[in-house]
Amino acid sequence: MSFRYQRTYTGPLQAVLLDWAGTTMDYGCYAPAVVFIEVYKRQGVEITVEQAREPMGAHKKVHIRQISRIPAVAKRWQEVHGRPCEEADVEKMFQEFVPLQLDCLADYADLIPGTLETCAEIRKRGLKIGSTTGYTTEMMDLLRKEAAQRGYEPDSTVCASEVPAGRPEPWMCLENARRLGIYPMAALVKVDDTLPGVEEGLNAGMWGVGLAKTGNEVGLTAQEIDALAPEERERRLTRARTRMRQTGAHYVIDGIWDLVPVLDDINRRLAAGERP
Repeated sequence: MSFRYQRTYTGPLQAVLLDWAGTTMDYGCYAPAVVFIEVYKRQGVEITVEQAREPMGAHKKVHIRQISRIPAVAKRWQEVHGRPCEEADVEKMFQEFVPLQLDCLADYADLIPGTLETCAEIRKRGLKIGSTTGYTTEMMDLLRKEAAQRGYEPDSTVCASEVPAGRPEPWMCLENARRLGIYPMAALVKVDDTLPGVEEGLNAGMWGVGLAKTGNEVGLTAQEIDALAPEERERRLTRARTRMRQTGAHYVIDGIWDLVPVLDDINRRLAAGERP
């Protein structure tokens, strides 16, 4: 008889990595979307809010590049400029994006309901809090100050500009683990409202939790969601939940306020020898 032995982590979770816009602040993930629309408008190319949101979660320059590759946007660009959108155009739009985003970030810095209470419960359980973001370091310097004034201060924040590549590649998650001094990756959970953000955690070997209601997938404030007809509200939420599950999220919840029971369930699964 022959056997193959495999080591399995059965300890508890040690850290939670949270996204920013749409997860802990900026209900509906509005701040980036409105600026992407503006930078394309300045080039004479109108884009829809849905097109602005499609690549959400990526590094902002990558996001601009990916918008330009959406077939309808590429067609409009060709009609306006007589040629395809080139890398020099992407760079120009990104350079315009940065100051525009910095100018309005504070207007969208309010914390999502449940953020402070959930983070208090996370810390009560002895877990550290890290974070990843598609914002640049300069933008995050501003947002971290705004968040601290509201009572939210994660232990670690990693921007896409600090690693070889942003989402969905795993490097921001792995850098958080390094800075926090935590391993194995099964001891960490990634919480995000974007599909690339969920993928980021899964690619790092972590547990993944998708937020369906508060972020980019629905793309509305709490008040706007409440104002929808019940059938339309359920249609949008069902679509968001389905897309999160299809991306591979281990759990899909509406918002950060629902996270604590998920953490307890992951601990149960870890103790039973399950892995992400």
